[in-house]
Amino acid sequence: MTDNKEQKIVVYTELRDTDQNLILHGLKLAAIFKKELCLLYNYHPKHKKKHGEFKEKLREYAAVVRNELPQQKISTLLFSENESRLPDQLAVDYEAIIFVLNITNFKSYSKALAETSVPFIFVHPESNIKNYDHLVQPIDMRKEVSDSSLWCSYFGRFNNAEIVTIAANDKTKEAQHKVSKNAELTRKLYRKFKIKHKLYKGNKSSLRNVFEALDLALASDCNLLVILGSSSITPLDLLIGLPERKIVSRAGKLPVMVINPRKDNYILCD
Repeated sequence: MTDNKEQKIVVYTELRDTDQNLILHGLKLAAIFKKELCLLYNYHPKHKKKHGEFKEKLREYAAVVRNELPQQKISTLLFSENESRLPDQLAVDYEAIIFVLNITNFKSYSKALAETSVPFIFVHPESNIKNYDHLVQPIDMRKEVSDSSLWCSYFGRFNNAEIVTIAANDKTKEAQHKVSKNAELTRKLYRKFKIKHKLYKGNKSSLRNVFEALDLALASDCNLLVILGSSSITPLDLLIGLPERKIVSRAGKLPVMVINPRKDNYILCD
């Protein structure tokens, strides 16, 4: 089990070969933020008979990490819980602060993402990108942009990351004012911590700004795209797919951090 008083980077393992790269990304994040790494497996209740087998596999994973990086704190957690409620349970009971998940299985985690207060970082199991030092962030008219800016600032402060922001280009004066306010507050935050940053005005509205940011990220040496999830989910969204699902599916091997704007996010402790 794990000491629940220290913030943790939690890797959602699937007990497959693809776990190796997810764990490497988790280790990088744990090193950046000086946090404990926690390896999690949440199994279906019908597989309860394999509990011992699952536990042993997690122990093997942890043993490899301890052997290679003895200075890195590491723990394991084995659950059989409701997938959508588990992230916040982990945040409250075990101080989970970031989740690392397999980007190719986004659909399996989409309901949990819509319910959680903890950012998800979706990683392709074949991705070699682990630097997290060149971020792209879309800025739209939503006040929750402050949450994505805060997380970007953590990477700037603790990993000397450069942040490129692309502001939405809305048509109405009200929307323009909100975007401008968000951009200015973001710029002030980055200046406060002396974070390298660039601000560009995009061509798309707040509704399409995130796709323009993805295009910029894929065309540059970006190694993390930081976005807000959907502020509301309508029946039409469920029919045609949420924007974050489309972004993740088009991101390829680029890691994507998705922050839920419908919940108050937990704050990283220095």
